Amino acid sequence: MEDYRNPKPVEENSNVPMITLMVLIAMVIALLYVGWQSMSNDVEKTDIVLSTPPDAVAIKGQNDEDVVAAPSTETTSDENEEKNAAKAENEDVTESKKEKETKKVEEKKKEPEKKVEVITTKGETYIHTVQAGETFYGIANRYRLGKSALQKLNPDVEPEGIKVGITKLKVKVKAIHTVGPGDILRVVAQKYGVSKQAIMEANKKTKDITERGERLIIPIE
Repeated sequence: MEDYRNPKPVEENSNVPMITLMVLIAMVIALLYVGWQSMSNDVEKTDIVLSTPPDAVAIKGQNDEDVVAAPSTETTSDENEEKNAAKAENEDVTESKKEKETKKVEEKKKEPEKKVEVITTKGETYIHTVQAGETFYGIANRYRLGKSALQKLNPDVEPEGIKVGITKLKVKVKAIHTVGPGDILRVVAQKYGVSKQAIMEANKKTKDITERGERLIIPIE
């Protein structure tokens, strides 16, 4: 006897939804990967631009890729030349100043020292009468005075016009010493703080001899 019962319905394949889900997940992952790659490329380009020196020039390559060219060295060379020129000019100015200072020092060394003759107000004024064979400058040397100092003491006297026995000249001396007992020239010189030779020249002495009561001219040294 045949069985006329309805056959059991065939169950649908449960693997179809799973495959569809996996395909969707794969597409999502692929989209995320493409987006990440795009962002990475943008970041790399930004880093290249930021790290490129201001003077660098961007050149488009054959594949439209940015190629960074090295900065031009022409400007740097010009700047270096200007700096070197300025440095050389400063060195020339410094050397010129040093040369001028050196010349000034050398000129000062070459210039003879000017002797300043001072007319002292100390001591005594002695009147000297011109004697035979004496000159104005010889008298100045005798009393250890400069010629200009003697001229200032006698402004009205012409150096070339002095006359023997007539012209009287004012001279400054330290003192007039009257020789006493034991006053030899060495002792008198020590007493007034002058040299024995200066006393002998002022008194026209050729020998170291003094006489009691003699008046000795003590010159200013």
